Amino acid sequence: MRFRHADGTAVHLSYGTNVHDADDLGDVVALLDRYASPVRERLGADRLGLGLWLPEPAATALARDPSDVDRLRAELTARGLEVVTLNGFPYRHFHAPVVKRDVYLPDWSHPARLGYTRDLAAVLSRLLPDDAVRGSVSTLPLGWRAFWSPAHRERALAHFDELGRELTALARTYGRAVRVGFEPEPGCVVEGADEAVTHLSGLDPETFGVCFDTCHLAVAFEEPADTLATWAGAGLPVVKVQASCALHADDPSGPATAAALASFVEPRFLHQTREAVPGSGRIGCDDLDEALRPGALPGRGPWRVHFHVPLHASPAPPLRSTRPVLESALSALFAGERALTDHVEVETYTWSVLPPEQRPDGPEGLVEGIAAELDWARHHLTGLGLKEVSG
Repeated sequence: MRFRHADGTAVHLSYGTNVHDADDLGDVVALLDRYASPVRERLGADRLGLGLWLPEPAATALARDPSDVDRLRAELTARGLEVVTLNGFPYRHFHAPVVKRDVYLPDWSHPARLGYTRDLAAVLSRLLPDDAVRGSVSTLPLGWRAFWSPAHRERALAHFDELGRELTALARTYGRAVRVGFEPEPGCVVEGADEAVTHLSGLDPETFGVCFDTCHLAVAFEEPADTLATWAGAGLPVVKVQASCALHADDPSGPATAAALASFVEPRFLHQTREAVPGSGRIGCDDLDEALRPGALPGRGPWRVHFHVPLHASPAPPLRSTRPVLESALSALFAGERALTDHVEVETYTWSVLPPEQRPDGPEGLVEGIAAELDWARHHLTGLGLKEVSG
């Protein structure tokens, strides 16, 4: 779906297809009919954006055969679908039984991460609709902190230089830029606003910027307006925003809250947990099960958990969603005289690992849930004064 900001900016709304289990190009094409087209139909939209996740084998195959990219573009167009952004964070096997810290590999010190991102940018350059101003690729925030060293940083900087040259060449060839946005996440080298400035300022803003994930921001207990001001002051553009919500617990020390949080413990994804500490920021654990162990965290302040919960549906009390943070972020991005980004991707990839009673019932249930999230985003954007554009 597309919207028009008062400043004339075309704002693209999509949903992230990393929610779907896809390991190769055949899987990617299959999800168009199984999920994406039914979501579009349920919304009554004539055009639906996908934040397409191409696992590395699919990205490599497409980059090697541009005619296949053109065929994929035609398949998208025939179904009323379009792609202006790719999710380049997960490399492959994102729906393996256990992912956890493997999602941060290969990190930006490894040539494979450079190659994957280069392939994604090349593919997206051909996938872009004719009237799209630019494309975006989100990527991991350098790597997991425990795996990082000065030597890793030097190799990563060399890869950024090489990728920057290739992105510039692609822009000359296709007449439109594809920008790469690093996505701050708790536990990573770039966790929040200040780390983004430390590690990313100085990169060319025409090709690099930040992917603003509102779940990650909430877990870090950062305020959207302050974060955006920090990045603007450092010359870091918001390449795209990932509209997402985290879990919030006001009183994690209570038995009922602990039991509710325990229902979100699951083996596939990492659920970093942070506790707000008045006057000294935050403390935390790398996963929710660790945080729930006796004595792991004081439990005197509220907790936030990196577990993407649906935008439109609140968890059962005593838990709640960080939806107010998302609402504040969208207001800071779009309620002013100019739009601060033009790509919005709803990224709730955790539907399949929600507590059993909250999981969708089969593909139809997932379609219904994704459509409900997009409808929430649609109404919130129009409530901020954006106009939905048809055709």
